[in-house]
Amino acid sequence: MTVKSIAQVKPPFPFEAYSHIVSPIVAADGGGFMFTMPDIPGVMADGATELEAIADGREAFIATVSAMVDMGQEIPVPAFNSEDFTPASASGKILARLPRSMHMQLTARAKTEGVSLNALVLAFIAEGLGRRNVAHR
Repeated sequence: MTVKSIAQVKPPFPFEAYSHIVSPIVAADGGGFMFTMPDIPGVMADGATELEAIADGREAFIATVSAMVDMGQEIPVPAFNSEDFTPASASGKILARLPRSMHMQLTARAKTEGVSLNALVLAFIAEGLGRRNVAHR
């Protein structure tokens, strides 16, 4: 088997320009934290602490972008721009009313996946935002 060596490239947008999600991994699955970057599918890492997960996520970001460039793929533009938001207007907390049947389905899915309801909903939102951004390009 031959392994291709891929040259590391400088990303067109810095790591800090992209949003990311750090979520806990349940103890039954080894514990620690999972890092994902919704704007660039495939950027995924984990670590024993949140900071380790982010550091490993930075390495995964560089590796994924380098591989995408090597394959001639376009690097996605960050979906969010920090100038689009004012810190005072975004507390990071939302309240959503759901039909009871949907709430029950989400709760059951979270239990099956071994994650909190909050983590599951955040993952679905991030996935949906990633798909939407890809479709609009």
